[in-house]
Amino acid sequence: MKIALRQRKKGNKITLYLDYYDQGKREYEHLGLYLTPEPDKGSLTKAQKDENKKILELAESIRSKRHLEVQNSIYGFRDKEKLKGSFFEFFYALTEKKKASLGNYGNWNAVRILIKEYNPKDVTFERLDKEWVEGFKDYLDYEAKTKTGEGISLNTKYSYFNKLRAALKQALKEGLIKFNPAEQVEPFPQDDVEREFLTLEELQKLANTHCRNETLKRMFIFSCLTGLRWSDIEKLKWSEIQHSDNLGYFIRFRQQKTNGAETLPIAEEARELLGEQKEPKERVFTGLKYGNWNKTYLKDWLIDAGINKHITFHCARHTYATLQLTLGTDIYTVSKLLGHKNLSTTEIYAKVINEKKVEAATKIKIKL
Repeated sequence: MKIALRQRKKGNKITLYLDYYDQGKREYEHLGLYLTPEPDKGSLTKAQKDENKKILELAESIRSKRHLEVQNSIYGFRDKEKLKGSFFEFFYALTEKKKASLGNYGNWNAVRILIKEYNPKDVTFERLDKEWVEGFKDYLDYEAKTKTGEGISLNTKYSYFNKLRAALKQALKEGLIKFNPAEQVEPFPQDDVEREFLTLEELQKLANTHCRNETLKRMFIFSCLTGLRWSDIEKLKWSEIQHSDNLGYFIRFRQQKTNGAETLPIAEEARELLGEQKEPKERVFTGLKYGNWNKTYLKDWLIDAGINKHITFHCARHTYATLQLTLGTDIYTVSKLLGHKNLSTTEIYAKVINEKKVEAATKIKIKL
């Protein structure tokens, strides 16, 4: 097999790539390296020439490395069965493995559909290069739409693109590709999302205000006192509510979103919201599906309590986190209580608390 370093001028840059020739067939690999071309008038500066020289030396070292890899059969286009494999099928298989976590599965499946929209024909591993990945990123940025026909949010782009990166990383680990082209593409930045929450005074007001749906009221306040998501509260069974002399009341459950096993201590007030103990296999909260009607009940309940904030059910979890931090619980403990895998996820709430402190400190103004 022959491997040659090639140059191709495109616009105001020269792209470097490798040509692989094997038994009359040609494959290519984009290196993600570019040279500055000679201007139409004048010549390159010394700095530009030096930079071009360094890039060419790097490209040549990559060519030499690829040559040795092929010669030693570490990797190469000789393994044609792997290269001809379907990336669609590979991504679908990874998606199916996420079914244990419905939230995560939903995101992976959404990306699978978007990849199919972006590239309707099957794409093989040999076609996965920097340009293909950049194209998918552009598709997310400019063409992908929500069910209502709007462009997707920055954080959704961030999440979806990371699913593709994870799939390519796994493909590299399994030897299906020789390098991960996503490493050559800058990922989307993560947007700071304003996390609305209730103060302790507002939560007390809400607890003392009538709600047209009593089950919704108990579930929402229970979430504020425990930090549990709607998905975990809705499926909660009496067998998961336990008690011991050391821990008091606690919940042993598996998170719907992450499938992680958790043990969560709860306060006496939270236990009182659950009502009378029933059969172990029975659900604690019954007869409520969170849809548009219950969103209306929640909205009316907030208005009746005199709370002028855009509060969703998930804001109860935000309320739990911010109140814990406000009342002095250390961030590591809060992170464990929320079931976060990474402390960085919990640090978002700490940032909110700091912003509120600054906001409060600047309210007192005097003329000097």
